[in-house]
Amino acid sequence: MVPVSVLVITGTDTGVGKTVVTAAVAALALARGASVAVVKPAQTGVAAGEPGDLDEVIRLSGVTTTFELGRFPDPLSPAAAARAAGLPPVSLRSAAERVAELAGSHRLVLVEGAGGLLVRFDEDGATIADLARALGAPVLVVARAGLGTLNHTALTLEALAGRGLEPAGVVIGSWPGEPGLAERSNVVDLETLAARPLAGALPEGAGALGREAFAEAAHDGLGPLLGGGFDPSRFRATLSL
Repeated sequence: MVPVSVLVITGTDTGVGKTVVTAAVAALALARGASVAVVKPAQTGVAAGEPGDLDEVIRLSGVTTTFELGRFPDPLSPAAAARAAGLPPVSLRSAAERVAELAGSHRLVLVEGAGGLLVRFDEDGATIADLARALGAPVLVVARAGLGTLNHTALTLEALAGRGLEPAGVVIGSWPGEPGLAERSNVVDLETLAARPLAGALPEGAGALGREAFAEAAHDGLGPLLGGGFDPSRFRATLSL
């Protein structure tokens, strides 16, 4: 299991699989008997009363302690969505205090960002990177498998390093059942960018699985530091490059 009490999960972009990865990490921690809390500082693109990302995390992992700190209906960055709705933005200072409080009573607190690492949460430009720094938490980066992922991942890792943040690894959020040359080639380059083996690769469609099947996919798709059995060298051996 991750040897930290707080783990921030971000993506190289929106729609890369952050929620599924968050659920997978939570499921593995719960399976080991750990107490887990999941925090979503800002949910955008979802109206009041509609299921959001945390509902998916609950459905897939079975975690029961979750907190959504702000919700805005427009599918925009948290700062822009708050502005469009005429609502106050989420305070990442208050979010840091809430997460720190939860870390005092839970073995693991997962914090799922919105969009990528530098998406703005308020008009002052606060980002999930600032929240990670305030918490002293490592950051797990969720990346795409296909074209475009190398530049996005390199920029994300560079931004982490420039802010003195510790990367917890790179996970491919959705690994296709029939990967093409680009996807297979990208694995090697992603590991080079991260200067370490992949931390995991969850199968495409994992988010549509039932809880038991999802738990198996989480174990097979995430590495030992995240509580699973993913073997990056064995994974590379299947790529036929």
